[in-house]
Amino acid sequence: MITSFQALHAQQTDIIQSDKIVVLFEKPLRVAAEEAFDIYPKIKADLENVFGWKLKFRPTIVLVNNRERFLQMTGNSLVVAYVIPERGLMVIDYTRTNTDPFSLGSIMKHELSHLALHNRIREGKLPRWLDEGISQWISDGIAEIITSRERSVFDGAVLSDKLFSLRSLSEDFPEDEESLLLAYEESKSFVEFIIHRFGRDGLLRVLKHLEAGNDIEEAVRKTFSLSFDQLERRWQSHLRKRTTWFTYLANNLYGFLFFFLALITIGGFIRLVIKKRRYEDDEPSLDP
Repeated sequence: MITSFQALHAQQTDIIQSDKIVVLFEKPLRVAAEEAFDIYPKIKADLENVFGWKLKFRPTIVLVNNRERFLQMTGNSLVVAYVIPERGLMVIDYTRTNTDPFSLGSIMKHELSHLALHNRIREGKLPRWLDEGISQWISDGIAEIITSRERSVFDGAVLSDKLFSLRSLSEDFPEDEESLLLAYEESKSFVEFIIHRFGRDGLLRVLKHLEAGNDIEEAVRKTFSLSFDQLERRWQSHLRKRTTWFTYLANNLYGFLFFFLALITIGGFIRLVIKKRRYEDDEPSLDP
């Protein structure tokens, strides 16, 4: 997630820094800031191991303790963190770090992945879907938005043939909630498909071509000897074979059960009201 940054008031903030990292935080978050400072070297080492890159930039982490102020920055209640690559900046809504499945470490890992990718690949060469897909893969499936574990829009879109084309997700994601969730799920799925079919090295070769200045079409062709459209069609075919109405119902079982129980409850209430009215109509009048 990439957006703008509204500076915090200086009198409300403090800073911890070294030659590797800067942590800017609202004063009540000193313990959290110290945690971020302490765990950063391990997160950095993990990403360097995955990418095979040395992260030579010094990121700044901003921890925000005011949900309303963070919402003013993003304009989206689903967002828990975002980056500004040109400033090496990640901004985290600390009030959401204890919301399952988020933790401060997982959010930092996701956002540092964004910064690492943008640090190595020129602007305009890194598609948004690839940026988000890789960052979710690296952070063990964690996105930077609040998602529902009880309900996935992805399987339904596969079954109804309503997936977005990946090209439409190259520059930006849609803003409405359901479409935004689908864009994130598609991005993660496509990156996982590449790794499943071609290994992690296949994905890293794509990144190497992007880093060299190729666009995604050229990078895919040079890496896999396939056109981008062919690769996308193979992914969609894989999804259709994997996803059935049975798996869709199984994955959304709790949502359907809740819906049917709600219908039963409403039906019972209506029957009770009708029965009561009939009883009142049948009751003999006491008027002379």
